[in-house]
Amino acid sequence: MARLTTHILDTASGRPAAGITVELLSIGESGEAFISKTVTNDDGRGDGPLADALPDGVYELRFHVGDYFRAGGQRNAEPLFLDVVPIRFGVTGTEDHYHVPLLISPFGYSTYRGS
Repeated sequence: MARLTTHILDTASGRPAAGITVELLSIGESGEAFISKTVTNDDGRGDGPLADALPDGVYELRFHVGDYFRAGGQRNAEPLFLDVVPIRFGVTGTEDHYHVPLLISPFGYSTYRGS
């Protein structure tokens, strides 16, 4: 089964993004199901994988970046341009490691499948 990790880098500040809640959900025909969550540490990573054994399927990571931006001085810009960033992705290949990083700034983000 697939293992899943993530990390978040703040491209505006040039450093890892600490204190961001990340949720993992499975997405199926009957709706969404919560799997796990983590909060990023000083290195922008969770203290462990979000999942050690994901079967093939569709999943969504929800990165709650709004509180991070508010803490960094974006309070006066309500509503924030980015608050929760959802990344929906598919898992195929149960022996693979899936690493889904997020690069953020207050006005944009990008992701990719890492290693």
